[in-house]
Amino acid sequence: MISIQQIRSDSDSVKSALSTRGVDLDLDKILQEDAKKRNLISEMDSLRAERNSVSQEIGQIKKEGGNVDEAVAAMRKKGTEIQAIETTVNLLDEKLHNLLLELPNIPHNSVPLGNEEKDNTIVRQPIAPSEFDFAPKTHSELGKLLNILSMHKGASMSGSGFPVYFGRGAQLERALVNFMLDHHINIHKYTEVFPPFLVREESLITTGQLPKFEDDMYRLRDDDLYLIPTAEVPLTNLHFDEILDECDLPIKYAAYSGCFRREAGSYGKDTRGLLRLHQFNKVELVNFVTPESSYEEHQKLTLQAEEILKLLELPYRVISLCTGDLGFSASKCYDLEVWAPGEKQWLEVSSCSNFESFQARRGKIRYRRSEDRKVDFVHTLNGSGLATPRLMVALLENYQKENGSITIPQPLQPYVGCEILEC
Repeated sequence: MISIQQIRSDSDSVKSALSTRGVDLDLDKILQEDAKKRNLISEMDSLRAERNSVSQEIGQIKKEGGNVDEAVAAMRKKGTEIQAIETTVNLLDEKLHNLLLELPNIPHNSVPLGNEEKDNTIVRQPIAPSEFDFAPKTHSELGKLLNILSMHKGASMSGSGFPVYFGRGAQLERALVNFMLDHHINIHKYTEVFPPFLVREESLITTGQLPKFEDDMYRLRDDDLYLIPTAEVPLTNLHFDEILDECDLPIKYAAYSGCFRREAGSYGKDTRGLLRLHQFNKVELVNFVTPESSYEEHQKLTLQAEEILKLLELPYRVISLCTGDLGFSASKCYDLEVWAPGEKQWLEVSSCSNFESFQARRGKIRYRRSEDRKVDFVHTLNGSGLATPRLMVALLENYQKENGSITIPQPLQPYVGCEILEC
C-alpha cells in the first residue's frame, strides 16, 4: 500500500510513477476524500475542546450553586455532534483505505521503462541453450512415452490444468521439492515452514492478491477461506500486525506448498501439458529485511533462486521486468526463465520481487530500530525457489536422449534413486 502521506506530499511524482505502469488512477479523488476526513477530524477536535470547556464551566457553576441545566444540555449537544462526525470519519476512513488498496506499488527508479513483455531487459544468461543432434521431443510426448505423466487422467477427475504424475514422475516431482528445500535450508540458512493452504481474506489483502485479483482465486464460500496461489501469502502473514526487532532481521522463510490458481485471464495463452496449471507445487522464499538493506538482499535472493538452475545445469536467463509488466505489489522484479528445447521457448520458473514497504503497510508488519527505538515498516522480498511444473518441463526436455529416456541430473539422483529414466 502506498502511504497517504506520500500521495499528499508529492502527488505529481506518485501519479507520474504509476503512469509508467500503464495505469491511470484518480489520485485527486483520494486527496479529496483525505481532505474531507482531515477537515472533519479538525472539526471534531474543536468540538471536543468546546465540550471540555463547557464541562469545566459546569463544575464552576455547581460550586457557585447555580443552575447547570442549560450547560449540561449544551454539552450533550456537543457530544451528539461529535458522535455524528466520528461515524462519518470512520466511513471516510474505510472508503479511503479501499481506494488506497486499488493502487499498485511504485516502480523503483532502476526498473526499465516499458509497457509489455517485449520491453523487459535480459540481465544475464549464465547457461546457454544446448544443441541437439536430433529433434527434441516435448515434455508431453516424453511423459507419455515414459508413462510418468498424464494430463488426461487429471482432466477426467478435475478438468484441464490438473496433472497426474506416476511412478518415477511422482518421485522426480518430490525429489525436486526436497532438493530445493534442503539447499535453501542447509546452504542459505532459511527456516523451513509448512504453512496452511487455506487463508482468510485479510491475508490475501496483505500480499496484494485481493481485492484486485479476486477472479483468479479459488474460494470456499461456506467457510470464507481461499486456497493459496503461493506460499508467499501465509509466509508473509506470519508476522501480520507485529513489531519485530531490528536485531532479528533479516528473517528468512522457505516453504513448499501446493498453489491453486483459476487463471481466469489465461484464455488464448499456451495451456499445453505442464505450461499453465490450476494446481502445482512450488518452493517459496520470503525475507523480512530493513529498508536500507532491501535491494542488496533482493540481489542475494535472486542469486539463491538461480543456484538451483546452476546446480541442475539447465539453460536459463535472468530478466528485469519493465514497469508495465511488474506484478501489482512489486517495486522491482527479476524473472528466471529456463529454456525448453521441445517447446522451443523460454519458460518462467521464478519471480524474485522486492515489495519495499507495500505489503508491510497492508499487513502492519513493522520493526523497532536498534539505534533510536523508532518503529518503521519492514521491507518484504519473495521469490520462487522454484516452481516445479516448468522446471519438470525443462528437465525432461533438456536431459532427454534420442530414444526418449531421461538422464537424471547428479544432484537429484540421491532423491530419485536412479541415474536414468528408461522408456
